[in-house]
Amino acid sequence: MSTSQEEQVTQTLERLHRAASVADVEAIRVEALGKQGWISQLMKSLGKMTPEERQSEAPRIQGLRTRVADAIEARKAALASAELEARLATETIDLTLPAPAQPQGSIHPVSQVMDELAEIFADMGFSVATGPEIEDDWYNFTALNMPESHPARAMHDTFYFPDEAHKGGRPASSSEAVGPGRMLLRTHTSPVQIRTMIAEGAPLRIIAPGRVYRSDSDATHTPMFHQVEGLVIDKGIHLGHLKWTLETFLKAFFEKDDIVLRLRPSYFPFTEPSVEADVGFAIVDGKRVLGGSGDAPGHGWMELLGSGMVNRRVIEFAGLDPDEWQGFAWGLGVDRLAMLKYGMDDLRAFFDGDARWLSHYGFSAFDQPTLSAGVGARS
Repeated sequence: MSTSQEEQVTQTLERLHRAASVADVEAIRVEALGKQGWISQLMKSLGKMTPEERQSEAPRIQGLRTRVADAIEARKAALASAELEARLATETIDLTLPAPAQPQGSIHPVSQVMDELAEIFADMGFSVATGPEIEDDWYNFTALNMPESHPARAMHDTFYFPDEAHKGGRPASSSEAVGPGRMLLRTHTSPVQIRTMIAEGAPLRIIAPGRVYRSDSDATHTPMFHQVEGLVIDKGIHLGHLKWTLETFLKAFFEKDDIVLRLRPSYFPFTEPSVEADVGFAIVDGKRVLGGSGDAPGHGWMELLGSGMVNRRVIEFAGLDPDEWQGFAWGLGVDRLAMLKYGMDDLRAFFDGDARWLSHYGFSAFDQPTLSAGVGARS
């Protein structure tokens, strides 16, 4: 029986040598190593043998399988390499062709809005700070005064990475709070504030734009989205400074002087007091147009961002004296800003990669936002 099997291996190797395409090799692989392949059947026959027979036959059959499998992989690699060489020999680029009359491609609205934010806040004395997207639980939650039982730590909101302490311990859908030190995809850019305070101390004036991740998906939420947060740490800072900063930013960003801001009491673990910032709007041709007081006839208030005075405990976590230093912080979605300013109605389109959408909403690479020309100037 072993002689016929050796002959079958030899025939298989000869057929592989003659195979002219990857498809031919795949057909031989299925015939030999597929679920019903002859070598697979030999492997299954081991279960019917006595222990003594299995001790001698198992290494031999495994050797047959290894020889055929290695030959298949080698032939596939050779054919793929030959195919690539043939393509490289026939595909050429004519470098004498003229350049297109207009530049190709466009800047994504999110990138454009981030440039606009940086331009506005640079004029107000802010610098741009960045941090890792794979974050430590301490920076993402604990240092921001989030207790272990806070809902933001729940597994249905946060993408945690598995570790040795939790492997197989509970399903991924569990909402059980997780202790410090575990790695995760950051749920906001606030960890950048902590890292920057620890690294640079005070005074400080930064914005932290970037990608963040939460387990949520619908027309206005995606698992990955973009957020920008601002932080000011200095002496004698109060809520009036926060409101002035937000009003100045919104007027420059939307290029309107009649932006009216309303602050409502709220709660965030990392600020005290905390306030939600609403902006007045009117409905024009079925769309929300920011401007004017929300209390005026035909107007309303729209919640835009969360903010507040930095909690004393957060300042302490950063190694600063809260009796000497005070500050304010705020955060909002970059994608939502783009939707409001440029009339987009579905957040999911931002991530579809549809060239038609980009050609409609995209920006020219020459549309650099400037305060003199207008941050939203388009060619």
